[in-house]
Amino acid sequence: MPLRKVIHVDMDAFYASVEQRDNPELRGRPIAVGHGAKRGVVVAASYEARAFGVRSAMPSTTAMRRCAELVFVPPRFDIYRAVSRQILAIFADYTALVEPLSLDEAYLDVTGNRRGLPTASATAKEIRARILAETRLTASAGISYNKFLAKLASGHRKPNGQYVITPEMGPAFVAALPVVKFHGVGPVTAAKMQRLGIETGADLRAKPLAFLQRHFGKSAAWYLGMANGEDDRPVVADRPRKSSGSETTFERDLTEPAEIEAGVQAMADDVWAWCEKAQAFGRTVTVKVKFADFRQVTRSRSFSAPVARHDLLRQASVELVRTLLPTAKGVRLLGVTVSNFDEAPAGVADELPLFAGEAAIAPLSDTASALPGAGEP
Repeated sequence: MPLRKVIHVDMDAFYASVEQRDNPELRGRPIAVGHGAKRGVVVAASYEARAFGVRSAMPSTTAMRRCAELVFVPPRFDIYRAVSRQILAIFADYTALVEPLSLDEAYLDVTGNRRGLPTASATAKEIRARILAETRLTASAGISYNKFLAKLASGHRKPNGQYVITPEMGPAFVAALPVVKFHGVGPVTAAKMQRLGIETGADLRAKPLAFLQRHFGKSAAWYLGMANGEDDRPVVADRPRKSSGSETTFERDLTEPAEIEAGVQAMADDVWAWCEKAQAFGRTVTVKVKFADFRQVTRSRSFSAPVARHDLLRQASVELVRTLLPTAKGVRLLGVTVSNFDEAPAGVADELPLFAGEAAIAPLSDTASALPGAGEP
């Protein structure tokens, strides 16, 4: 097998940069995409805001304490999606092997690029130049022989730069890397590794496989491979989307059934806008509710046919949230998700049965979590 040439392209402060591009008054100023209300959160921050320690997912009140001059801009996801499609069209001129990770980043396998450029580095440079010319936005890129190292490399020259990790550099680069930055190593696993004396890739590499298997089971071989700069995952194009959802944290707790139902309907409307545009319709509807005490409950129901009409998605969402009403506790967050996608059949029924006991309904699924902060947008 030839050595892979993988590029990880990551747009620079994407949402915030789009807002600064479209509004000259915001350029050079610290801005946060999101809602500056008491219960709001930062969706994205410009580099000027990041200099003050403002980060995505940070509560808006914390962000404003860190930066008194911070300007909040409401998100415009329809614009971000449109720009993302422009960028994906540029990628397609170079390779069919494009694996989007989100609206603002993707892996590209350019081992056999369509432009015949001799190196992946030259390919990344040309792609970044085209993104700037066609969208007036900057992108950073990481280039390496696998996905793990390409993603690490893309953060090495941000913003508006690129970095190459060659096969000769790979093992040494990983040796100095903290294990918390390894793909698939979350905070809990990283803490466990640190208790075992594993702080870096070099520490991990020094442990026998049997030792790692004893502590990490089936994941041990994967961790050891990464410690040696190895990652065999291919770039997978056109990965099917598994779900589409929308959720929001409210400025004040909702207590009245009517306003809770209205909130769920608003989330269903947002999800439907995506479903209709993508022509993707799911058979499973899930409603998420987070109460004022941070207890989180999800209710879901699957149908024999896709929920292929706006009013039916609204109806299903409301019926699900009604199973939790009335509630003595206020509701701070509501969300709706559609999953289990299927093509809408030509003869889809005008109505879907929504009440327990009717034949087309799978049993109601109910899960709860009391983890503080779990599922915050």
